Amino acid sequence: MSSIAAVQPPNANASRAERARHVRERAFWMRRRLLKMIVDAGQGHPGGDLSSADILAALYFDILRIDGSSPTAPDRDRFVMSKGHCTGALYTALAGAGFFAEDELDTYLKPGSRLNGHPNRTYLPGVETNTGPLGHGLPVAVGIAVAGQIDQAGYRVFALTGDGELQEGSMWEAAMFAGHRKLGNLTVIVDRNRLQQGAKTEDTNSLEPLADKWRAFGWEVVGVDGHDHDALLATLDAAVQPREKPLVIIADTHKGQGVSFMQDQAGWHHGVPNADQYAQAIQELEAAFDVEAR
Repeated sequence: MSSIAAVQPPNANASRAERARHVRERAFWMRRRLLKMIVDAGQGHPGGDLSSADILAALYFDILRIDGSSPTAPDRDRFVMSKGHCTGALYTALAGAGFFAEDELDTYLKPGSRLNGHPNRTYLPGVETNTGPLGHGLPVAVGIAVAGQIDQAGYRVFALTGDGELQEGSMWEAAMFAGHRKLGNLTVIVDRNRLQQGAKTEDTNSLEPLADKWRAFGWEVVGVDGHDHDALLATLDAAVQPREKPLVIIADTHKGQGVSFMQDQAGWHHGVPNADQYAQAIQELEAAFDVEAR
């Protein structure tokens, strides 16, 4: 099996502006594609998919040292989608990164499809661990990072969590252990859209002061606009530099980002746009992309 530790992303030598433009283009494609998948399937979680699309685009199309044709290369970077219900965004990123053919996205949630409602590593290349029940992904990511620390391996570990997911006790047990082990190879990104199923996170079980909680467990903490591609890349570039603590990036995002009737609406945690809503969503995404591209 080939080594990919020395492989750089295809735009590694590009300027930050060029890299950000590429990530923006991929995030736009992901949003269009995942909405079509949800409409065709008649189910899905568009709110969280749209809030995390920019983060996943930055990771899969710029930062992660991965090779879709060699998904189990031992020195690959590991990514764990802890908020495992947001499969529309994850599957589009995996397909775009070459882990499987793009046309397989048309099978999303259909009987017999590998593209389940929750990602399954048994079925799908590129999935590091099965997630879906909240609170499971980060503990696994911590375990992977500990293994890398023990083996003195060169791979980095990234995990994306929802903010509502941080109400699970298992997340803080994992965070405490990661801080204790000084896992400098671990980066966690919090999709801080402040909404969970049916309500605001702060009304359900307040998380603030969130940054102070992570610091208390021995983590470095940075904040970023989770929809600013240049800022995301700058933050992730710094994240992969050698350090002696785990890092959490608190990414301020909007549920349903880019679609006016979904944005910041808890009711779109899950749901399916009707035909008129779908047409409006695509029109709004295209109009925003055209403005940004000028």
